[in-house]
Amino acid sequence: MADARVRAAIEHWAPRFIAMGVDYNQFFRTTARIERWVQWLDAWCAVAGEHLEQARAAEAAGRAWSAGEAYLQAALCLHFGKFVWVVDEVAHRVATERSIDALYRAHRYLDPSAERIEAELPGGRLAANLRRPPDAQRPPLVVLIPGLDSTKEEFFHHENAFLVRGMATLSMDGPGQGECGFSLPIRPDYEVAVAAVLDVLAGREDVDLARVGAVGVSLGGYYAPRAAAFEPRLRAVAGISGAYDFGELWSRLPPLTRETFIVKSGARGDRQGRALASALSLRGVAGEIRQPALFVTGGQDRIVPWQQTERAAREAPRGEFVLLEQATHVCSNMPYRYRPLVADWMAEQLASAA
Repeated sequence: MADARVRAAIEHWAPRFIAMGVDYNQFFRTTARIERWVQWLDAWCAVAGEHLEQARAAEAAGRAWSAGEAYLQAALCLHFGKFVWVVDEVAHRVATERSIDALYRAHRYLDPSAERIEAELPGGRLAANLRRPPDAQRPPLVVLIPGLDSTKEEFFHHENAFLVRGMATLSMDGPGQGECGFSLPIRPDYEVAVAAVLDVLAGREDVDLARVGAVGVSLGGYYAPRAAAFEPRLRAVAGISGAYDFGELWSRLPPLTRETFIVKSGARGDRQGRALASALSLRGVAGEIRQPALFVTGGQDRIVPWQQTERAAREAPRGEFVLLEQATHVCSNMPYRYRPLVADWMAEQLASAA
């Protein structure tokens, strides 16, 4: 019988894995073989190895699209294998680097125009992936912001919802996230990271930097509104299942989430982790969000109660709140509802910004 952590990971994250592109059958086939949490990463790395082998075979046969899809599956399996898995720092880093490499190999076949963007912050470097809709001259840009342990490698299908509506996407790893987390710990003032990547894009002619929005998921649902309050280049913002005050949730968060925050924030134990989490709050900040702001969450969210997201919407001067009653955290069990809702809303806001 699987241990408590494996059961908790399956219970909390199955919809998230599947919504972001992990095959439903493969998810349950793989997790059925895992009995102890320490085995989680190795099991997903083995699955990723199968996809990498398939990708290389497709490359050898000249089947470009099949190779790209297999590399994308490998990237997702490697990413989710180390998702909130902080058992072994070295193994976590290796899986992160392999996931990054696999996604860039996927880009070569699925979207050759995709481009890596880097920006400097004191102490480290930010990284992001820029994708543009085909044949668009100066499309608006949507900055996609991950959560606690999600990364830009998770967002390929999420990006597509915006691309097909004529918007470019910039999926970023900020402090504490993905490859940037190796040198930059979590910080509450995420607007610093957003400003840095927008500064790097300044002067480009292939995106319209007068029409920039931001969308954040989970902890990114705090980061994106926080950034909007202090970064005027953001013309609209959407937060999905974001916390109003992360510290208030500390005692009820799943143990895997608390442990991951402690590691990613550089905290020394639970007490300091709680203190650092309390700095991630929209108290006194939400009222400064002057842009149109959409807040979406699920009534069945057991990680961030819907009331936290609703409070942020209520305090934002132009806030809108949407509650999907049957949805879970990040509405991952209802991607067919939240993705078009958020993408359509953002397209309309950025069109108005023109």
